[in-house]
Amino acid sequence: MKIAVLGCSGRMGRMLVQEILARDGVSLSGVTDRPGAPWIGQDLGGVMELEAARGLTVVEDVSQVVAGAEALIDFTTPDATVVHARLAAKQGCAHVIGTTGFAETHLTDLAVEASRCVQVRAGNMSLGVNLLTALVEKVAAALDDDFDIEVVEMHHNQKVDAPSGTALMFGEAAAKGRGVTLEAAADRGRDGITGARERGHIGFVALRGGDVVGEHEVIFAGPGERVALRHIASDRGIFARGAVKAALWTRGRAPGVYSMMDVLGLG
Repeated sequence: MKIAVLGCSGRMGRMLVQEILARDGVSLSGVTDRPGAPWIGQDLGGVMELEAARGLTVVEDVSQVVAGAEALIDFTTPDATVVHARLAAKQGCAHVIGTTGFAETHLTDLAVEASRCVQVRAGNMSLGVNLLTALVEKVAAALDDDFDIEVVEMHHNQKVDAPSGTALMFGEAAAKGRGVTLEAAADRGRDGITGARERGHIGFVALRGGDVVGEHEVIFAGPGERVALRHIASDRGIFARGAVKAALWTRGRAPGVYSMMDVLGLG
């Protein structure tokens, strides 16, 4: 499968390039970076010191790489991802989206484009996180509102969105298990004299510091006991492997919006 990586100079972009070059059954067909980035116009093999990637020039115009790709892997920004979705839909190539921080308007725009192509969208593409998501839903369904739900996450000091996409995945799973919407139940900020915790709310705490790849814990705190489900990511490569797995899974699928739960057979 021919795969293009969008945003190749970022943390995830570099990992994706390395994963694709090292994996059988896939090839790197093109790479892009944000407009004005230092890598634009340079040979990818030179800037990453990857002999196998020589001959690929980093470009800023995504339309230049879409035509030669069967799938796009996109860990960029919400506004850019919507533009990329339109290009993917026009070309009919798969769009694997690991971007986080979407507003409702972004999600609406992405869903429109998914009517014309396969779109896999996930706040986290690791196997462990998606297994834990399924468990969070089951535990939330089993425990009533006597158990307060708190989602705690920590990431590196360069992460720009909070709560993380993964934390929101866990929140959505907990809300689904409780039979409510996350929009109605989420408590995403506490400061000052807030009063007692409201029964049934799903709380979020976002920590930022150092070079933490990703740590998440979902706490069910009830009278006299607590249940905690935890995932620690120590290697960003798990996300790259999941994204490539998702790209391969798209072959032969009907257009629509899918998740990593579908890719892993957990949906």
